[in-house]
Amino acid sequence: MNKRIWLVGLAALALIGAALVVRSVFSPGAVAQQNTERPVPVEVVVAQKKKVPVRLEALGNVSPIASVAVKPRLDSEIVGVHFADGALVKKGDLLFTLDARAIQAQIDQAKGAIARDEAQLAGAERDVTRYTDLVARNATPVINLDNAKTQADVYRAAIKSDQALLENLQVQLTYCTITAPISGRISAAAVKVGNSVRAADTAPLATIIQTAPIYVSFTISQKNLPDIRQALANETASVQAVIPGDTRRASGQVTMIENTVDQATGMATIRATMPNADELLWPGTLVSTQLTLRSEEAIVLPSRAVQVSQNGSYVFVIKDGAAQQQPVTVERTDGGSSIIASGLQGGETVVTDGQLQLTNGKKVAPRPTTVDAGS
Repeated sequence: MNKRIWLVGLAALALIGAALVVRSVFSPGAVAQQNTERPVPVEVVVAQKKKVPVRLEALGNVSPIASVAVKPRLDSEIVGVHFADGALVKKGDLLFTLDARAIQAQIDQAKGAIARDEAQLAGAERDVTRYTDLVARNATPVINLDNAKTQADVYRAAIKSDQALLENLQVQLTYCTITAPISGRISAAAVKVGNSVRAADTAPLATIIQTAPIYVSFTISQKNLPDIRQALANETASVQAVIPGDTRRASGQVTMIENTVDQATGMATIRATMPNADELLWPGTLVSTQLTLRSEEAIVLPSRAVQVSQNGSYVFVIKDGAAQQQPVTVERTDGGSSIIASGLQGGETVVTDGQLQLTNGKKVAPRPTTVDAGS
């Protein structure tokens, strides 16, 4: 009996002790003490008010300003190819040489005909002089003088015809040396030495595409047209193009807005001209474009500082060493930054990492973030 009473008493004491421990752990004072003793480590940044660019982003494509198909202008044979496939050529560079022997022979023949006609004209002019003197002395009929003048005119006409033929042949001779009509990147040669070509051939001997400067075209919504036109008027519209997988950027200027909006899509085509001296942009490539319209002052935060709930976007602001939830309105994002339209005035200390452990009033141990507010 005494042993049973002793065991019951010992169990009762254990229950009383456990209750006291639970009460001490879950009492408000204990929670406050724990919050005070164990602040949540967070990374913070100061909300900055500074000038930021207003940009529009779109998917664009690269197209050449000029593309020329090199074709023969007479029937002949290729006797020389003077460029490497895919090489960069300049305007006036020799590309192909055609067999010019037949044309050269015709030129020599035309020159001979001119020399013959000039000799005959000289004889006819001497006859005119002689008959003129004889007619003056009534030593010959006038008809002989008239015939001599007519013959001289015939030879003059023959000389003009031969000279025109010679000029035509000389022009055709220039067609035997095919030069680059523009500067750019040339394709592979479609023919090699020994191939016969004809002026009627539809396939080009090669194609030259101008790569510097070059066009980048993209489409934007019609609602942005007023802002773009104003930026063009203010000369603040600039374009950057980024090739997927490449960190380098190509810069240029907007040079054309298409004169109509596509009624089916409500989109307008914008064309920018890029210097492309380093040939970063390649014809036919798809690129990401950023059209900068202007710069304006705004509150900037790293995008990871902004949290989203059912009630909208918010951030945690540090006040008196504790976190306070602050609703904000995000106007737009720019890279890794969020542009805040309302909710912050600038200068607030905002949490960028550790938000999952925070509630209103939670004590924090802030440390500077490694991400700048404007990045």
